[in-house]
Amino acid sequence: MDFAKQRQIMVDSQVRVNDVTTPGVVSAFLSIPREVFVPKAMQASAYAEYEIETGENRAMWTPRDLGKMLRALEAQDSDVSLVIGAGAGYSAALLGHMTEAVIALDDDEALVDAMTERFAKIGMDEAVAVQGDIAVGLPEQGPFDVILIAGMVEDVPQAWLDQLSEGGRMGVVVAKGRSLGQVRIYKRAGDTFSFRDAFECCPPVLPGFEKKAAFVF
Repeated sequence: MDFAKQRQIMVDSQVRVNDVTTPGVVSAFLSIPREVFVPKAMQASAYAEYEIETGENRAMWTPRDLGKMLRALEAQDSDVSLVIGAGAGYSAALLGHMTEAVIALDDDEALVDAMTERFAKIGMDEAVAVQGDIAVGLPEQGPFDVILIAGMVEDVPQAWLDQLSEGGRMGVVVAKGRSLGQVRIYKRAGDTFSFRDAFECCPPVLPGFEKKAAFVF
């Protein structure tokens, strides 16, 4: 299978047509071999327009949703970035192409080891996979100019926001009911965090970030 041709078709039919024409984002999608980041049995469908499960509670987003998220984050080539719940590492590899450096954080050792192998296979020196508590993030490595949360959550931990640099952006999908989520782009200014709603999508849920039920008498 001609994967390079499939990448071009994906960009033309799933990314650009959804108003994702930022040169850096398009270049990343054309450059990073998506098939390397999916299970071998799914490689023939690597460029299809649906989510691909890559592990327990981890899945690769559709190119449309991931492209729109990356566009909204406005990543610069001088940025240092962090992906939380990185899974197979595809979104981190895209950010590695777009920014100076990226850390791919996940809590499963096997996932982290597999990401390390994939980054080495594609020659992605800008990306490093790290094992740690995704609820905590990597405060000792921050601050970060860009943070991407690679799944939908109900609750956004303050710990993630605190790791943003001045002017830093964090992209996260917040659940709004019936499997639908709202992409929020947070931005830091001093000790203040504001956000704007970017678009709706329904990526896989990142477990462990559900809102606590309110106590009712």
